[in-house]
Amino acid sequence: MSALYDGAVVHQRFAPKRHRLRYRIFQLLLDLDELPELSLRLLRHNRFGLFGFHDRDHGAGDGAPLRAYAESVLARAGIDIQGGAIRLLCMPRVLGYVFNPLSIYYCHRRDGVLAATILEVTNTFGERHSYVVPADADGRVKRVCPKTFFVSPFMGMDMAYDFKLAAPAGDVATAIVGRGPSGEALISAAFAGARQDLTDASLARAFVAHPLMTLKVIAAIHWEAAKLVAKGIRLVRKPAPPVRPLTVLAPLEADPPAAHQAQAQRRASHVALVGRRRRLQPQQAKAAEIAVGEQPQIKLPA
Repeated sequence: MSALYDGAVVHQRFAPKRHRLRYRIFQLLLDLDELPELSLRLLRHNRFGLFGFHDRDHGAGDGAPLRAYAESVLARAGIDIQGGAIRLLCMPRVLGYVFNPLSIYYCHRRDGVLAATILEVTNTFGERHSYVVPADADGRVKRVCPKTFFVSPFMGMDMAYDFKLAAPAGDVATAIVGRGPSGEALISAAFAGARQDLTDASLARAFVAHPLMTLKVIAAIHWEAAKLVAKGIRLVRKPAPPVRPLTVLAPLEADPPAAHQAQAQRRASHVALVGRRRRLQPQQAKAAEIAVGEQPQIKLPA
């Protein structure tokens, strides 16, 4: 069910120069089936309020119901959750304004096990792209994905992401590490928060603890950018956005036969990635094959 998570976001850059930021924020976990029935005075759905959640702030941006949007995205990835719950972790509008650099849809099967996540990334250039990442059999997301969408003018595109996610419960923790061509960690981003029931009282406490939070988020992005410029980090030219709005990872499966491996070898880019499926270690850098096409497929060593 829907909830509020109060915690902190931490970003660290490791190269070319070190930089760290930490900000206290809160996020809402909204069950998309519950949205029309939420009876909260302080949180309004598609209406102005102290806090607001608007469908057009996510998905295709057209204001269509987000459950239908998420199911269509999952269908393109060949994932059928058979009516299971879809819950969206994001910041709400505060007095009509929001900027969500990352929103995460947790898509569950009917039995409650996490089937996939949709990581919806929005940059400050007004563009949006989603990474569709299937979960493992145990309902956790531990995957590596090529970077296909430009986010920061201080980071190029020659990168891959390590995702480590689990469905929110008593607390929530998300971790993403961006790695360079040789497997070196360039940047990490994490959010951790403790669960509270989503009530008018918890929303009031959140507003007092984090007044004008979403305005502070966009201000902090530009403030940290100014500090990076002051450290002498050069800007990267922005490429054109990807033609398709989705990057879809195929489910992990057994190693393909030799003939299929040879075919993949001919049409793959090689990016040095770090680690194994369960735990990523700097000393375990190995090459992973990223198949070129609409749905990049990544095969990690067992």
